[in-house]
Amino acid sequence: METHIIQALTTNFETFANVTDEGVEFWLARDLKQLLDYTQWRNFITVIEKAKTSCTLSGQEILHHFADVSKTIDMPKGAKKEFEK
Repeated sequence: METHIIQALTTNFETFANVTDEGVEFWLARDLKQLLDYTQWRNFITVIEKAKTSCTLSGQEILHHFADVSKTIDMPKGAKKEFEK
């Protein structure tokens, strides 16, 4: 892959980074789904599960690299719905 393409992809990826008050960078799965051109969440969740498995097999703690995050949205008639980010 050409250097300018790699640089453009890296820049695009970095624009989606979030930063905690402590300066730790993180990305939301829904943003990564979009960046990696997955159209359906159910297909991307499989990728996340494989990444967690790789994390475990490499001797890393999943909780140090993956946090389950969800968002609640308001629905009609006062209902609320929670979905994974």
